[in-house]
Amino acid sequence: MTLLDIRTVPDPILRRKSRKIREVDDAIRELAHNMVATMHEAHGVGLAAPQVGELKRLIVLQLPDEEDARILVNPEITRRDGEREVEEGCLSVPGFMGTIMRSERVKARAVDEWGAKLRLTAEQIFAQALEHEVDHLDGILYLDHLKSHEDLIDLSKLEEEEHQHDFEVEVEDEGLMESRGEKRVLTVGDMKDGVAEVKDEKIVEATEQDLEEMSGG
Repeated sequence: MTLLDIRTVPDPILRRKSRKIREVDDAIRELAHNMVATMHEAHGVGLAAPQVGELKRLIVLQLPDEEDARILVNPEITRRDGEREVEEGCLSVPGFMGTIMRSERVKARAVDEWGAKLRLTAEQIFAQALEHEVDHLDGILYLDHLKSHEDLIDLSKLEEEEHQHDFEVEVEDEGLMESRGEKRVLTVGDMKDGVAEVKDEKIVEATEQDLEEMSGG
């Protein structure tokens, strides 16, 4: 297997429409298997051929609870039912997530890597992933489904905000730590109902000054 480079915005190929595959041959199967390997390496649940620079109507999918990846050639969604609000990310839009609407249930058709016809009924996350990857084949990104820029989340800023709420405090332990020459350090997060949430705890070696303070010296 060969790992492929994943194209990211603003690469113009992500905005182009892919061509229908006329024959499912060894070259298509090799591309599909390389896409699966690339998807696994990137910890994704789906990947479309345009994301690796190939304007072909080919996608691969593998949900977290599935043992094998699905290879879908010329996938076409034939019916959509219902709507639900979801948070969605994309390997081609790293570092961001957005809140958009997706169908609750879809029906689709495609062929597999050997040219056999498939009929699919997908719900929830499977429907979401299928719509997401088929969108890629038409040059559509999940960003196009955002109702406003406020629905786009910058994950790096979110992590910074979480870290800003963390602080460390030292806790005395009724003389137990004193006898060992150790002290406890807690990493504390946000206050909830007047109580600070403990996010991490570690035992560290006490300095001479710490021991004097614990003994009242």
